[in-house]
Amino acid sequence: MPKLASIARSGLLIAALALAGCNNDVQSTFAGLTPRGELHIPPKILAEMKAKDMPRTSPVMARIFKEEGKLEIWKQKSNGRYDIIASYDICKWSGKLGPKYIEGDRQAPEGFYTVRPGQMKPNSQYYLAFNIGYPNAYDRANGRTGSNLMVHGACSSSGCYSMTDAQIEQIYAFGRDAFVGGQSEFQVQAFPFRMTAANMARYRDDPNYEFWKMLKEGYDQFEITKVPPKVDVCEKRYVFNQIPENGAAFSPAGACPASTMPDSLKMAYQSYQADYEKAFTSAIKSSTPEPAPTIAGLKEANIVSDWSKQRARGERVPIEPPSLEADGTIKVTNHMGRIDSPAGRRMAALEAAEAEKKRLAEEKKRAAEEKAAAIALAKAEKAAAEALAKAGPAPAPAPDASQVAEAPADAAAAEKPGLLGGVRKRMANLFGG
Repeated sequence: MPKLASIARSGLLIAALALAGCNNDVQSTFAGLTPRGELHIPPKILAEMKAKDMPRTSPVMARIFKEEGKLEIWKQKSNGRYDIIASYDICKWSGKLGPKYIEGDRQAPEGFYTVRPGQMKPNSQYYLAFNIGYPNAYDRANGRTGSNLMVHGACSSSGCYSMTDAQIEQIYAFGRDAFVGGQSEFQVQAFPFRMTAANMARYRDDPNYEFWKMLKEGYDQFEITKVPPKVDVCEKRYVFNQIPENGAAFSPAGACPASTMPDSLKMAYQSYQADYEKAFTSAIKSSTPEPAPTIAGLKEANIVSDWSKQRARGERVPIEPPSLEADGTIKVTNHMGRIDSPAGRRMAALEAAEAEKKRLAEEKKRAAEEKAAAIALAKAEKAAAEALAKAGPAPAPAPDASQVAEAPADAAAAEKPGLLGGVRKRMANLFGG
């Protein structure tokens, strides 16, 4: 126990910058909220907080696990360590396992994010929301783009983590109360899955594996200390609980400065890793569930982003976004549709107008052809009649008795139509009669 207490104290010192006092900005942020922004934490949870020695306005932290579909709220106890106080089933999150790369890729972010009072959205069109702070320093250093990535209500997502309205009421209230109590910012840790040895073994061949190994360092250190890690970025990667030497500073794209980690935390982390390596080796040899779909890097992100742009313009696109298969082919669903939006409705109206214009043109063309055919037939019939009138009746030769006897009974009938009948027959053949 003394060792864990020492580690916790180290973590508290590292996280001290995130726990500033309550100020006027915080007070003004939460003054005059809409009724839904003033909702309170249920009495049952308040009773559990009291049992766990958690003051109502003590600091909070959130953890998100995509594959498990969970959002956890952790709250600080009087001893400085955090404990879980609530767990919620995520209603919807979009994309696949793996980080967000670019605007429009529909990926829900993964990484370590910071929420400040100004990111709380009590008047969100998605009931209640808070912006998780994407892109952070790591994302920007790696050229990743996107904006307005939220945890919100309404159970609808195109890159966010969406909860039910009842869930976001509680989650929002946890953050609001912590800010009022003096926390200046809270951490959101978003992971693809719980970063256990078994899960890491399942995804060891995934293209996102190196990124996930980096996130796991922060995950592990929280598991050890139960204090949110101090997060910095240098050389375009996350570093956790590092204290720069000689007053140096971290630069997201620059070289990492010489830094140290508290000795107690370093020793505990090394011991934790030794146990992890044994469990990882064992997990590789055992049977595990099939991995879930993951994003195949920037190439797939670009493909989905192009689909999102077409969709935003109201174009008719596959209902589901395309995906990049392992063999490099692009998988596209056959079910086509258009989003019901102002842009979509404009495109639908234009398509309908174009279709109507084409239909009217075809009807006009068909009417003109029928009229021309009728005129041609009338002229032919007139010409035939005039020719018959000029020729007059032709004398019929006396039939040979033997020929009459041998002729078919209907021969006369076969010749009966005469010139006009032949013309009519030829004209009928000409126009499909």
